[in-house]
Order: sequence, then C-alpha cells, then structure tokens
Amino acid sequence: MTCAVCSRTAKGFGYFNPRLPRSDPRRYSDRWLFCSMRCQNAFSLLMEKSGGHMIDPSDMELAAMASCLAPLGEYVASIGMQRPLADYRKEEVLMLIEVVISAYQERMLAEHERMADKERAFFEERLSRQSQHASTGVPF
Repeated sequence: MTCAVCSRTAKGFGYFNPRLPRSDPRRYSDRWLFCSMRCQNAFSLLMEKSGGHMIDPSDMELAAMASCLAPLGEYVASIGMQRPLADYRKEEVLMLIEVVISAYQERMLAEHERMADKERAFFEERLSRQSQHASTGVPF
C-alpha cells in the first residue's frame, strides 16, 4: 500500500470519513492510508476544507475546459452529430478523450508559458532598473 498523499510506502496511518455512520462501508477506505502523521494531517485538512468533494477549478482551468469545446465539437461533427455516445466504437471514444485532453493540456501549457513570459519580463525590467541605479550610485 502507498501513501495517498506522497505515494511512499504507507505505515499504518489511516483516515475515515466521520460524516458517514459506522455501518457505512464507505466510512473506511484502504485508499486513505498514509506514511506519516504529516501526510495524514494534510489529507485531513483537505477533506475538512472540501467536504470530501473536488475543489472548485481555477479561472485558468475553467478557460482550459472551455477551450476544449471547439475541438470536441469538430470531432463529434466528423463522426456524426446524431449518433448517441453509446453507439461510438471504442476507438472513437478513445479519440474523443484524446481530443479533449490534448486541447486542455495545450491551453494550460500556453497559459503557463504566457505567465512565465510576463514574470520574466517583470524581473528583467527590475534587474535593469537595479543595474542602472547601481551604475549611477543612486540608492533604489
């Protein structure tokens, strides 16, 4: 068994959902095992904050999700808009998943690159100002 937080070997620390009755088999899970009190506490804090549900996506993630709509629509149109999802062949479903994941990852990568460029420009400007002040002897 591995730690649910860091994936190291679990060492007897566990978690149960106190909101569920003792008789509920979902109260305890072998997925929630931890290597240390630190990992157990981090997981417990996350479960308390989120109520055991997925946290809300960030604005960047929402934009990446929205960017999947056009490629998804193009793919579905190419294989037939009138077909129900249950009629898709395995290869078509896998391609649909690939289209969505690729579009999501491309948007996230582009956004991270844009943010990195913005930060790089900020720090380059700041270093430039510092070197100008250093050469003139004026304290900044």
